[in-house]
Amino acid sequence: MSKKNIGIDEPCCSFCGKSESQVEHLIAAPEDNVYICNECVAICRDQLYEQAAPAPAADAVALLSPEQLKAELDKYIIGQDDAKRVLSVAVYNHYKRVNYNLRNAGKHKRDDERTVSERNGGDDVELNKSNILMFGPSGCGKTLLAQTLSKILKVPFAMVDATTLTEAGYVGEDVENILLRLIKNADYDIAAAERGIIYIDEVDKIARKSENVSITRDVSGEGVQQSLLKIIESTVSSVPPNGGRKHPQQEFIHMDTTNVLFILGGAFVGLDKIVADRQGTTRIGFGGVLKSEATDPDAILPKVQPQDLIKFGLIPELVGRVPVTVALKDLKSEDLVRVLTEPKNAIVKQYVKLLELDGVSLEFNSGALSAIADKAIALHTGARGLRTIVENAMLDIMYKVPSDKSIKKIVITAATIEDGATPEVIRDAA
Repeated sequence: MSKKNIGIDEPCCSFCGKSESQVEHLIAAPEDNVYICNECVAICRDQLYEQAAPAPAADAVALLSPEQLKAELDKYIIGQDDAKRVLSVAVYNHYKRVNYNLRNAGKHKRDDERTVSERNGGDDVELNKSNILMFGPSGCGKTLLAQTLSKILKVPFAMVDATTLTEAGYVGEDVENILLRLIKNADYDIAAAERGIIYIDEVDKIARKSENVSITRDVSGEGVQQSLLKIIESTVSSVPPNGGRKHPQQEFIHMDTTNVLFILGGAFVGLDKIVADRQGTTRIGFGGVLKSEATDPDAILPKVQPQDLIKFGLIPELVGRVPVTVALKDLKSEDLVRVLTEPKNAIVKQYVKLLELDGVSLEFNSGALSAIADKAIALHTGARGLRTIVENAMLDIMYKVPSDKSIKKIVITAATIEDGATPEVIRDAA
């Protein structure tokens, strides 16, 4: 663009003093004789980016100390003290790293413009993500632990069953759909979703059949493990907003998984035998161990090493991305009784409250509680079977109480649980 000759009455930028002929554009303000040039606009824009306030408090996760986290978990989950300690420390360290990066990284730049140093708070120390692997028998509290952690920390949560996943291009769910669930649960707030928790259940079901590399396609096993690597590791993933890849022309949602905490869970039946074989627990003599210790999964599973998981069927790359391992124990009868009565959302407390709303007092005597726990153990479903047992025992009661105003108190006994006997009913004397 050709420049005009500078005249005496030529308008000038009120900030830098350059005349209209010295700049590309000169913008006039509503007030007379007030102007700003395009160069000063650019400088103002850059300063706004550079001096932008740090992320608001809502961006940071309200972090609790490991002891506080465990205390909160104790309100909802009975037993599993060792597992809760390990999880509390791992989750605390993860979100401490997330908050540190949010506070100090160059947030005025796009993720792809930031250097490694900026991503890690401006220094040379790189804080890597430590995802978590939980293993233990069915019904011992793996899913509840993950859900409760997200509730305590007030971060988005998504859960998926690994057995529904397949490699891209095959019938089934693509692994990117896991991220889509998290985004939906965060009400499409990408920034919130990028600090969420994803729990992938039944991971043991996608273990490959042997330690040897397969020469055939294993689209729901080893193939899924390979597909999971890219989202579990820190990466910017392209997520189809409608799920699947039927419309390749659609706009993708770009989500950075750097700060997403992945928790993998599974029963891993047979893993204890792999650990026992590695330890040589069948040895006899001074170097051997007691038979009870050698066959007790609760004593063996905490000693799991990465090579045991690889031998079970997880690929080494996936094992390397879940460095924190948490072993959960099978719940005993006394634990199940506590599950029934102690947590905030205990099943017994819920039924007591429901009948209280109808003006009826409900009591489960100690024999009934023990009978429920023993029945759940016989079903081999852990705490999952408790609600079904109580629901069946309470069905007739819940059916009759609302229409029988003479009932004032009901006592559930062991006979009610074991034989379906009628509970003790106390009616109004009048």
